[in-house]
Amino acid sequence: MSGQLQSAAQDHTALNPPPQKHGSQGDLSGDDVNAIDRLQQAYADLRRELSRVIVGQAEAIEQLAICFFARRNALLVGVPGLAKTLLVGKFAETLSLSFSRIQFTPDLMPMDITGTDILQDTAEGRREFQFVRGPVFANVVLADEINRAPPKTQAALLEAMQEGNVTVLGKEFALPSPFMVLATQNPVEQEGTYPLPEAQLDRFMSLIELGYPSEAEEIQIARMTTGERQPVLDSLLSVEQILSHQEVVRRVPVPDHLYEFAAKLVRQTRPDGGTAPDWLIPLVAWGAGPRAVQSLILGAKSRAALYGSYMVRQEDILAVASPVLSHRLVLTFAAQAERITAREIIAKLI
Repeated sequence: MSGQLQSAAQDHTALNPPPQKHGSQGDLSGDDVNAIDRLQQAYADLRRELSRVIVGQAEAIEQLAICFFARRNALLVGVPGLAKTLLVGKFAETLSLSFSRIQFTPDLMPMDITGTDILQDTAEGRREFQFVRGPVFANVVLADEINRAPPKTQAALLEAMQEGNVTVLGKEFALPSPFMVLATQNPVEQEGTYPLPEAQLDRFMSLIELGYPSEAEEIQIARMTTGERQPVLDSLLSVEQILSHQEVVRRVPVPDHLYEFAAKLVRQTRPDGGTAPDWLIPLVAWGAGPRAVQSLILGAKSRAALYGSYMVRQEDILAVASPVLSHRLVLTFAAQAERITAREIIAKLI
């Protein structure tokens, strides 16, 4: 069964090339059409600029941009040495955004992330509590190896990811906009780690997997990283331009039949809902929830805009289906014993 699912995944990849420009303008205004054209050019410039320091990883860069312009968070998974931290840092640098990295460890406390009140002397000679902001107060926050911290500390990011603010000692503090959390996980070492609960995994729009580079790419990486200093990347967009692009992504029209398609696709992942195919029921214990439908639509809107399309197409939903759904499926022991992955199940489902 595993071989059949892997073949299905390969067939889907071969039949799902990047889209061609352009779609129908639909209900978009002339300003929105021009804004999408500018976003498409900005995305092309972003990929070109990142290629100066990041070798390969084109799919990861695409999914990262999709999440960012959809105003959502992402989970990066890959073995050490695949430039996860470098990719996120350079992504923020290219977009003129503040960047903060938090190394999650077993002794990390929530206040180490959010900040806390500290007693300080004022100019008048009094002593007052002043709030000292933590590293979460940045446009792009990298939560490195998030599964190495206990659940109490992991949960410190929940409010920031969902609400865009943090609460410390009963006071709310707004986070900068735009804001994005990118969490990394090492899939190799699992001893002494605290796996993210399904409820928190659901807050991440996509799971972005970084794979090993090809031989030619690995040689190029060695040449680039063992020579002179890394180049300083150009800043492509201002904060105002980014916020404008994020707004226009929300206005990309979606045909009614694609809302139905996204909902049916998610409902077919639920083994106890009477909508799943027979072959899936013994493989999946829990399917994706309503947030998956929202993420499919938002991801498809973002991808359509990045490729200069004025309307969401089915291929946009299919392109984001695996990153959006793979971390939302809880597999059964039978699937794990057969070494069947969630991505293979989604590929066959599509």
